[in-house]
Amino acid sequence: MVSMAHITLAIPSELKADMDQFPEMNWVEIAQDAIRQAIVDLKFLKDFTQDSEMTEDDALEMGRELNRKLAARYRKLI
Repeated sequence: MVSMAHITLAIPSELKADMDQFPEMNWVEIAQDAIRQAIVDLKFLKDFTQDSEMTEDDALEMGRELNRKLAARYRKLI
């Protein structure tokens, strides 16, 4: 038998109201699946960046440069 830990999850009341419209859904299982997928994604990113020499500032600058190039490309389309 699998041992289960319990957590309390707070969600906005609007989200709870939306969930209540679908009582047939197993929201616990859906939350577990989402957490599992987030962990898979985080482990991948951790492994992917483990040996990287890129700094956070390098990554931010790369993102800014990409944004500038995309903006220029879309300006040409307009």
